[in-house]
Order: sequence, then C-alpha cells, then structure tokens
Amino acid sequence: MAAAVVLPAALSKAEMATAMPESGGTYLYIDRALGPLFGTIAGIGAWFSLVFKSSFALVGLGAYLLLFAPISQGAVVYVALALAVLVVALNVSGTKMSGQIQAVIVTLVVAGLLAYVVNAGFVADAGRYAPFTTHGGSGIITAAAFVFVSYAGVTKIASVAEEVKDPGKNLPRAMLGSMAIMTLLYIGVVGAIIGLSDPEVLKTGGPGGTASLTPMADGAGALLGGAGVLFISVIAVVALTSMANAGVLSSSRFPLAMSRDDLLPSSLQTIDARFKTPRNAVLLTGVVLLLLIAFVPVIELAKLASAFQILVFSFENMALVAFRVADVPSYEPEFKAPGYPFVQVFGFVAGIALLTQMGTVPILGAVGIILGSALVYVAYGRPRTDRTGAIGTILRARRGEEDDGIAATEPE
Repeated sequence: MAAAVVLPAALSKAEMATAMPESGGTYLYIDRALGPLFGTIAGIGAWFSLVFKSSFALVGLGAYLLLFAPISQGAVVYVALALAVLVVALNVSGTKMSGQIQAVIVTLVVAGLLAYVVNAGFVADAGRYAPFTTHGGSGIITAAAFVFVSYAGVTKIASVAEEVKDPGKNLPRAMLGSMAIMTLLYIGVVGAIIGLSDPEVLKTGGPGGTASLTPMADGAGALLGGAGVLFISVIAVVALTSMANAGVLSSSRFPLAMSRDDLLPSSLQTIDARFKTPRNAVLLTGVVLLLLIAFVPVIELAKLASAFQILVFSFENMALVAFRVADVPSYEPEFKAPGYPFVQVFGFVAGIALLTQMGTVPILGAVGIILGSALVYVAYGRPRTDRTGAIGTILRARRGEEDDGIAATEPE
C-alpha cells in the first residue's frame, strides 16, 4: 500500500529530474513549479525528513548492535553519535568516495536480505499469516503510513542529479528500478518476519514491553540458530549505517540549492576547495543529525520522517501537474510520466489520506515545520526573490497578462 502511494511521486520526480538535472531534487521541482514559498517549505521539510530518517537509522542500529557487541544499553546513543560523526566526515570528503562505499554496502545488504527471505520460505510457520488482520483495515493503513519513510530513498538520487552521468537516462532508471526492487524486497522481508517470529515477541519484545526494535533478528534463530541472529544483526547494522550515509549525502544538497536561490544564507553554497563537496551544508546537516540522535526518541523520529515525506511526495505530484499545465518552454523532460494526470491526482489524494492516519504528534510536527519554513521565507527569502514558478505562469495566462520572463525551471 505504501509503495502504491509512492509510485506516482516517483514517476513525477523521474520526469522532473530529467528536465532539471541539478542539485536540490524535491526542493528544486516544487520551487520552480509552485513558487519559492512552497519551495522553501518543501526544501526545509524534505531536508528535515531525511535527517530524521538518518537519525532513526543510527539510533535504531544500536538495538541490533546490543545483540552481538559487549556494550550497555546506555552506550547505544554514544555509538550512534560516533557513527554520525563518521558519516558526516565521509560526506565532506567526497561524493565519489561516499558513493563507492555505498554501492559496496548496498550490494552486500541486498544479498543478505535475499538470503534471509529465501531461507525463511522453507521454515516459516504458515499459521502465523492468519488472521490476515488483527486490528481491521485501519491498522493496515496506519502501518502503511508508518513505513512510508522506507521508500524515501528511491528518489534520493535526484538530490545529487548534477553529479550523475547522463541524467536523462540514468535518473529514471535509478528511481524506477530501485522502486521495483525494493518494493518486492520489503514485502518479502516483512513476510519472512511474520512467518518466523512469535507475534507476542514482535508486539512486546522491546524496551519496557513496547514493540520489538529488532524484528528481523527475533525470528532469525529459526534459520541458523545463534548464528542466524548474529548474521542478521550484522546485516542490519551495516544497512542502517548505509541508510544514514545516503540520507546525509542527499539531504545536504537541499540547503545548497536553496542558498543558490537566495532562500537561505549564501554561506551554505561554500564548496570545499579540496573535496569539491558542499562543506557547510553537510556540516549543518551533521549538527542537526547529532542533536536529533541525542535528544529525540527513535520511534518519534520514524513517525516525523514519514509524516513529512508523505506531504512532500504529495506536493511533487502537484508540481508535475503545474509544469504540464503551464507548458513552460524551458521544461523539456527526456522522460514522460505515464498516466498523467490521473496518476498524480491519485498520489496526492492517497498521500493526504495516509497522513491523517499518522496520529497527532507527527501531524503537529509537520504543521510546525510548515509554519517554521514559511517564517524563514517571509523573513529571509521573500525580500531576495520575485519569481513565481509555473503556477505564476498559469495564473497570469488566465488573467491575460504577459509572463514575467523568468523561466520556471531556472532562478532569476
């Protein structure tokens, strides 16, 4: 269900990425389509969302680390902080190195997850799949909203589009290919977890009787005994570190792109003379990452990341509609999203419907980020920019006015 809601945004983003292969991704497309106010909200929101996800990954890996490393529960946060510093240093040192390490890690993790799923098929308890629901349809919808953040990675590549070779071909392939692969893999992993694990352990096996924080390891003993738990725990730690690295790599490009458009201070445009990376943007992202790890509970991090990711993906669908309706000459994508506009309308409506199932705290968090971002725009960005985006072109055309001459895919 989560994948079905993500797919329209992935298609829309793949099209817009081929028209605007620049750093900034989500921010860039929404800004050029809906104007700088929505661009500021989307840019800051998407940045926070990915930093939330990276924080969630680094804190979450601590629960798996406890299964095989001789450390105390209290030391988990310090381990996560140390890994965060390492990830930030890696991203300052260069995209090429970060990308090469990421490619090796992801390959190993995917192979490990496939082995987990395939072997689970031979020993899983079929009786654990019935009944299909225990809390009705609303429970499934809430779960889909909660795991939505898992798919944030399928479009992260757009954030570093200007660093990608042959973006017209490689960006859609990367986004839609990873979407297909990860959807099947995620479904397989969840199916394996349910078939291998005692449901009571999943529900109450965490700290203080809360939900388990190590669901993959809970049933891994049925595969390979103690060795299975160790194997899966190592895979989980490596995977979550990888997720954090990818999050910092992509999220740091949002402040960079926004500063180029005068929506954030120009110091965030600074490119490191030695490593050719946006040093200040990465360091700012790293500081927020460390603060979240130190002070925000892990489950709330996941909820906040999912809530704003849903909202941002919904905006992306509307951004594509704005570009198509405005028919801006400078908007010339090499890839065209199929099913327009029905796919985009479905993605927007379904996203908002999922958002309503997230609970009070995530929704209030999303509202807080929206209001804070709007304040940043009014106080800093508005006096420095006068572009209106594709939506402005549409409104002027309906009023019979001439266009302002600012291409919707370029800053003034």
